[in-house]
Parts: sequence; structure tokens; C-alpha cells
Amino acid sequence: MKLKRLKEIIGFGSIILSAFIVVLILGIIIFDITAKGIGTISWQFLIDFPRDGMTKGGILPAIIGTIYVTFITALFSIPFGVSCAIYLSEYAKEGKLTSFIRAALKNLAGVPSIIYGLFGVALFVHALQFGTSILSSGLTLGLLTLPWIVTASEEAIKTVPQTYREASFALGATKWQTIRTVVLPCALPGILTGSILGLSRACGETAPILFTGVAFYLPKLPSSIFDQFMALPYHLYILSTQHHDIEQTRPLAYGSALVLLALVLILNLSAIILRANFRKKFEKGV
Repeated sequence: MKLKRLKEIIGFGSIILSAFIVVLILGIIIFDITAKGIGTISWQFLIDFPRDGMTKGGILPAIIGTIYVTFITALFSIPFGVSCAIYLSEYAKEGKLTSFIRAALKNLAGVPSIIYGLFGVALFVHALQFGTSILSSGLTLGLLTLPWIVTASEEAIKTVPQTYREASFALGATKWQTIRTVVLPCALPGILTGSILGLSRACGETAPILFTGVAFYLPKLPSSIFDQFMALPYHLYILSTQHHDIEQTRPLAYGSALVLLALVLILNLSAIILRANFRKKFEKGV
């Protein structure tokens, strides 16, 4: 008994230590970026256009471009991802085809993002002739996000008890009516959480938009989805590594990093709040 108790203490202590190390590293990163970037943040920095090769001015085009491309990503990836998850969990019979689809999704989730960028150039920029634009970049990021959304949505749908479906069938509902009015509302918290977390990852990606539409210095707002755009991840990359005067732009780089971090944290916080609200509504309904 003493040996078992000792193993339990060691195992539990290792878990706590691992969690503490992860939180500590995350806290150090956030503190460092905040401490070095907060001095740059101002209302003028957020609403002004870049000037003098981005050595002066603000980052408004980069913020708007990031929001635009994330919106296009959501419009493309969420409907297709959730639809695919519904098919796999509710309609598809277990067999070689479904096993192949799930294996393909797992492999696609591990593909380096630069590969998606090259594929986006070939498909959206050249084959479909969308050009280097917000649309091409958004669709490329949508492909990158799709496996994450499908997997998260399928797992959320699987957590809905089978008895809910049986009760709906017993009342005379069709399969689609059951999915639409019973299964999806119950699975919605998990679906939203997985979708928003996938979008928050896409929001910070640089490689997929590198060849498909992003520009470093473009001191104007895009007028359509077929225009080039600025984006915070690429903007930060250039300021930190490729600019001709890195020392002068370093404060701007930390300020841009802090704004990007804030956008990602807002998306993650939105996922937590939406999940909690839908859970409360579902518990009240039950």
C-alpha cells in the first residue's frame, strides 16, 4: 500500500509540475511581449496607416487584413467542416472509406503550413485565377483549418447520447430533423470551441498567406476580396527579421506582436464564453 501511495504521489506531482512549467513558460512569453510592446500601443498606433516603409505610423491595414482573411477562412471552413463531421458520425457506415477519410484528416492536420501555402498558389491563385488576394489567402487558411474543425466537430457530435436520437425517432422525427433539432444543439458547444480554436491558429499563420496575397507595406485598406492585404503575422515577421532597420522597428514589432496576441486571446476567450453559455442553455432545457 505504501508503494502504491508513493507512486500515486509521484505521478500526481509530475502532472502538477508539468502543468506549472507550461503555465510558467506561457506567462513568461506573455509578460515579455506585454512589457516590451505596451509602450508602443496607443489609439494612434491602432488606427493610423504605416508610413516611411513602416518605420512610423500605425498598423490599421494589418489589423483589418487579418480580420478579413480570418472571416473568409471561417465562411469556408466551418460549414464544410461541420457538414463533413455530420456525414462521418451520422450517415457514413464504418468501413474502409470512413477509415480512409479519418486517416486522411489526421495526416492533413500534420502537414506543414508552408505546403498549404504552395497548394494555395497552385489552386486558388493560378488554377482558379483568384490572384494574390484576400480570397486566395482565406481559402488556403480554410484548407489548413478544415481537418481541425472536422475532427473537433465529429468528437462533439459523438458525445451526444444515443438515447436522444432514439427518443426523437420515437416521436416521428426524420433523421435530418433529429440531427438538426437534437444532435447539433447538444454538440454546438464543442463544435464552436473547436472551430474558434482552429480559427485562432489560422489567425497567427504566416506561411499559407506568404505566396497567396499578403503584402508587407501596403498603406491602404483593401477595397475587395480580390485585393492584396497586410496581415499581422507577416507584418511581424518582416519587422523582426527582414526590415532594413530592425533596431528602429523593434518597438513596432513588439507592439504588433501584442496586438496579434490580444486577437488570438480574444478568439480563445470567445470560445470559452460561448461554450459556457450554450452549456447553461442546454442544462436549463434539459
